Amino acid sequence: MCILQEQVPVFWIDMHFEGNHILNASRETVWELLIDPDVLARISPGVKELSHEEGDRYKAIFQVKVGPVNGKFKGALEVADKVPPERYTLKVTQRSPVGNVKGEFLIAIQQEDDGQCSVSFNGEAKISGVIAGIGQRVLSGVAKSQTEQFFRALEAEVAALT
Repeated sequence: MCILQEQVPVFWIDMHFEGNHILNASRETVWELLIDPDVLARISPGVKELSHEEGDRYKAIFQVKVGPVNGKFKGALEVADKVPPERYTLKVTQRSPVGNVKGEFLIAIQQEDDGQCSVSFNGEAKISGVIAGIGQRVLSGVAKSQTEQFFRALEAEVAALT
């Protein structure tokens, strides 16, 4: 007996992310906000759960909807290579029936002369599965929109402290 299986194409894309945002706060204040898992859960679009596991590792659940693709991603976030209050590396591993994401991002906070600080991010992610089949251009637009939402929410957190 022969069983035939349909071949499902596997899509994957590599994406580069970078950007910069100015905040009206000290570098130390922004550092404390960006390493606080409760704050990150509030300000990160799509985060449904962010819970501490051990050390600088967190269990993360994201709900993502991109066009017709909707999925719950489960995995881990890790804060590594910390140099307080200057920089850290955020490592992300997420899995879902609609795809997988693995990425690493350098987050750097620079104090400016006027009392503000600049938050920059730079990193790479590998995205696979059905969600990658949507295409890099669409995913880049979604990533840009979510980054803008993240920084607006971070600005609100900063404003709430003053």
